[in-house]
Amino acid sequence: MNQSMGRDSPQFSVIIPAYNSAATLPRAIDSVRAQSYGAHEILVIDDGSTDNTAEVVRGFGQQVRLLQQANAGVSAARNRGAESANGDWLAFLDADDWYYPDRLRLHAEMIMQDASLDFLTGDYEYLREDGSLIGTSMAIHPSGREMLRKAGGLEQVVMEAQDIEAFVADHFGDIHTLSVPRASFERLGGYPVGFKVCEDVHFLTRLCAVSSRVGVICQPMGAYIIHGSSATRADPLKAQEYNVQTLLDLKGLACSFPAPVRRGAMARLRNGRLNLGYALIKSGRRLDALNAVLPSLVETPGWASMRNVLSILKG
Repeated sequence: MNQSMGRDSPQFSVIIPAYNSAATLPRAIDSVRAQSYGAHEILVIDDGSTDNTAEVVRGFGQQVRLLQQANAGVSAARNRGAESANGDWLAFLDADDWYYPDRLRLHAEMIMQDASLDFLTGDYEYLREDGSLIGTSMAIHPSGREMLRKAGGLEQVVMEAQDIEAFVADHFGDIHTLSVPRASFERLGGYPVGFKVCEDVHFLTRLCAVSSRVGVICQPMGAYIIHGSSATRADPLKAQEYNVQTLLDLKGLACSFPAPVRRGAMARLRNGRLNLGYALIKSGRRLDALNAVLPSLVETPGWASMRNVLSILKG
């Protein structure tokens, strides 16, 4: 696929993990093929599908590279794609979501304007399965609203060191709006395997720990579908337990992070424990809920942790 901005422009390898995704994968692939700034390559990693996902990909011919592996999870699939990619930048897309037409162009232009950017992210839309709009990520998250204020109506803004703590604590960018240099991804070891949820937060926090300038596009770059039947909604208690497990692993690495990133990671863990506490209360386990949030009072003493304890006590 040819680039549209010259020889020195960034080359994006777009990585799409897929597991039994035959129904939605064509839309995701077509959204990459329709980019106003062409992807260098599209890689679909079939993570042990039992439907006709592979046949769907083969139907695109040489426009899409198909990689197949035994089922190993989404992190392993993304990492496999990164290992096989030959573009200098990596972009990601889940098989049930899609890019808006200028997603790659907006990042490409910003990269060419500012070579000091460590990675890039941006806004996106939350959509219901029927296509109706729920909201936009930057408007929903406090860190996103702060970046919109900083941008002052402009299309792009740079997140700097003083902004990163809030972004780590409650980030507004998701996987499909992330562009990262392939070399940086490799140095960090990619996405962590062995976690059922929150693997994206784990990687993004480690990426923030080695970054000081982040490009942000302040307009929606893609669609994120909220599924009513997703595993996290089907069993919210288990999802929150898995979330805290991942964040606890991240806490073990946080001692080596810069102070703002470490504080952001601990704030995210504190909020994760609170959400677990709420899920436990809904399951009638009030004592377990209190025990879920109390560790934060020891680790990060202060009003925020105390407020969470009081919230659980009030039920």
